[in-house]
Amino acid sequence: MTILENEFLKVAIDAKGAQLSSLINKQTGLEHLWQADPDVWAYHAPNLFPIIGGLLNNELHVDGQTYHLNRHGFARQSEFLILDGDEAHAAFSLPYSDATLEVYPYKFDFQVLYTLIDNALRVTYKLINRDQKTVYFSAGGHPAFNVPFNAGETYDDYYLEFEIQEDLQTHKLDKNGQFNGETEPITLTNKKLQLKPSLFANDALVFKNLQSRMVTIKSDKHDQTLSVEFPHFNYLGVWSKPGASFVCIEPWLGCADSAGAPKDITQKEAIQKVEVGHVFEASYYISI
Repeated sequence: MTILENEFLKVAIDAKGAQLSSLINKQTGLEHLWQADPDVWAYHAPNLFPIIGGLLNNELHVDGQTYHLNRHGFARQSEFLILDGDEAHAAFSLPYSDATLEVYPYKFDFQVLYTLIDNALRVTYKLINRDQKTVYFSAGGHPAFNVPFNAGETYDDYYLEFEIQEDLQTHKLDKNGQFNGETEPITLTNKKLQLKPSLFANDALVFKNLQSRMVTIKSDKHDQTLSVEFPHFNYLGVWSKPGASFVCIEPWLGCADSAGAPKDITQKEAIQKVEVGHVFEASYYISI
């Protein structure tokens, strides 16, 4: 386990999945990250790569070939190498291998970089193209935050405050985790979305045309907050298991397939690419 610490935050990162596994506010002593109860949801904050969400029939189509790839990709279950680090920074690497080439036919180095900056943790996804062709991919975060923050409070005491007041539409998923073409309005009241278990009765809320670039967990009962800022991510998932004491705020560079006919990876919605000899980077921030 890798530990980063400053006067505001103490975080722990597991080399498996390069997954953030603890996020402690040193001013309050509160653990803000969901502690992966295996009877509820056995992750803390998985990193999603090289896909986000589910593929039609779990099939990835590349240049006329079909590969089998499970929901959210393989990074979250892979052992990362530790490249470097100090008390405020750590870099993890997942290079391509024979095993990855069997399910994803690209040569790459996928890196997850963590940096403490005062009261914020910056999470950076870096993809280095090691191939002789363009690499197509998706990447995203899936951090789960404890709600409520304090004993004696309830889930319904909390809300998500969006950066701006806007008309939200969630893009609905079918039972297989693909978009079914339907949308549903999600109403903000003074930029606020009240948390309640029924909010996630039909799976995640997925926002594709979000103008806000920051979402903050708040309660009217105190002034403790946790924000996720995602300047470079155009898609956002918000999810919890109904009745569970966490909420995920998920910045995405990509999304699930839509129901219908499969598409080549180059035609997937929101797909990213890195040209030969190039490097891609995008960061999001968790702050308290």
